[in-house]
Amino acid sequence: MHTDSTHVEKRDYAVNRRLLMLATIALGIGAISTAAAFVLVNLIRFFTNLFFFQTLSFADRSPAHHALGAWVIVVPAVGGLIVGLMARYGSDKIRGHGIPEAIEAVLFGKSKMSPKVAVLKPLSSGIVIGSGGPFGAEGPIIMTGGSIASLLAQYLHLTAAERKTLLVAGACAGMTAIFGTPVAAVLLAIELLLFELRPRSLLPVALACAVAGFLRPFVFEAGPLFPLQTAPASTVALGSCVLAGLLCGILGAAMTLALYRTEDAFSKLPLHWMWWPAIGGLVVGIGGYFEPRALGVGYDVIGDLLNNRMAIGLAVMLLTVKAVIWIAALGSGTSGGVLAPLLMLGAGLGVVLAPMLPGGSPTLWALVCMAGVLGSVLGAPLTAIVFAFGLTHDSEALLPLLLTTAVAYGFSVLTMKRSIMTEKIARRGLHIYREYGVDPLERAHVAELMTREVVTIDGDLPVSEAIPRYFGDHATHRAYPVVSAGRVVGMLHRAAVAATVASGDDHIGLRCRDLVAAWTAPAVLLPSQTGRSAAGSMAELSVARLPVVDSLTTMRLVGIVSLRDLLGPSGHVLHEETRRERLRGAPVGT
Repeated sequence: MHTDSTHVEKRDYAVNRRLLMLATIALGIGAISTAAAFVLVNLIRFFTNLFFFQTLSFADRSPAHHALGAWVIVVPAVGGLIVGLMARYGSDKIRGHGIPEAIEAVLFGKSKMSPKVAVLKPLSSGIVIGSGGPFGAEGPIIMTGGSIASLLAQYLHLTAAERKTLLVAGACAGMTAIFGTPVAAVLLAIELLLFELRPRSLLPVALACAVAGFLRPFVFEAGPLFPLQTAPASTVALGSCVLAGLLCGILGAAMTLALYRTEDAFSKLPLHWMWWPAIGGLVVGIGGYFEPRALGVGYDVIGDLLNNRMAIGLAVMLLTVKAVIWIAALGSGTSGGVLAPLLMLGAGLGVVLAPMLPGGSPTLWALVCMAGVLGSVLGAPLTAIVFAFGLTHDSEALLPLLLTTAVAYGFSVLTMKRSIMTEKIARRGLHIYREYGVDPLERAHVAELMTREVVTIDGDLPVSEAIPRYFGDHATHRAYPVVSAGRVVGMLHRAAVAATVASGDDHIGLRCRDLVAAWTAPAVLLPSQTGRSAAGSMAELSVARLPVVDSLTTMRLVGIVSLRDLLGPSGHVLHEETRRERLRGAPVGT
């Protein structure tokens, strides 16, 4: 049976053998990031004991139990001063909460990070959080794990796309090790860090997170961080979830705006930014003096809020202080994470709302509001939902989590131009568009896009005859495929002809195949290539047309692809997006 030579064996995914290499490396990165998480947590514990209890110990102790009295006001300021000096004379990349810096490295820095960041980020975060900074360890470990993976990828001379995959794998494996939430970490990668959904990126990230999840019990306590079991919600909870979601969205938007107003205020100070973390630390110290439990990571506080072990009045006071000192500290440009503070603030909102929301237990509202605030602020609803489940293993809360977080996310999308993760990058003049969609050129193959009726030039044709025939005033194209003995030998461009004529050389005896060989190496497309691949080849060669051959062995011409052909799929997408149709298909306008 004869088959068309342009028949394409299409696949669901674009893969190659390098995926196996990346997957293997990712397994090792999962283990390395787990070790990095262990180091970071112990650095925080060490500095907590040093600053608040004046002992050299790795014991897990809360700074709220200190006996420093009013001297506690000075401790976070000292930590901030140390980190300010480290940022100025070490690397300013350690400033901030980690995730925006990782996003910027992925999208605008070819996923390259320096050895300084890999060392200074966990050290600076340990000092800040250990001296009372109201942060979690997740932001620093995302930056640290990503830095280590990026350095390994650079050492192995991988491509920028492969470095990105391993950077994100290291970052999310570190998050898995801290929280014990591997699936949520993979979703964080998809919603916030990868900016693509391909086997080459998803598989290594998933493997790294799985390894970190399996290894976590060897370095941290096994089981969920905040075990919880709520009662099933009733149908009445539907309205309560919608209201809770709206309030979570409002709180998330307020926190985001307050943070960047604070950053603006610091930028107006007549002081070098090196001093800002010390000023922010002074605010932290004052807040910690009045509310000691607002200092540090505060996982114990989150646990109390989720289990309804805190009175509403106390919760309001504690969370007000936490919000103020967190915004002040993060706005000062110090080093720390955002997930743990957001978890605490969201759970606190749920505690306050619980008496007013029917249909569920107080613990349910603390949990769903925790996820709602997180999803709203990050702009990552799936991550927030699965993250809340991973932290508690409360399967009964999945439906209320879904509705509350979806409403909160919808509110933020409709009212906020950017999230807390992207605003910082946008202020540097770098815009991020976070919607994912399949490139229409990836759904179309060259065999579908190419023009089959092609005007060609015989390779044996003298150049002197080709000039008036193909490149005169009546010419329809600027370049034509040159075919010799049934094989494509390249494209003859108007520029090549003009350069030959301008050189003054005798071109009377030249054949077109000679001119092509002298001007450019043959560049062709195959019918099985995607439109995106074709566009990339044309961009790399700076040409507007490329010939299509049935195989690289025969080099038989079967068509040609131009820029106009590549615009077709985008036109179809625009039609689908803008044309409204009646029931029977008649358009009703745009």
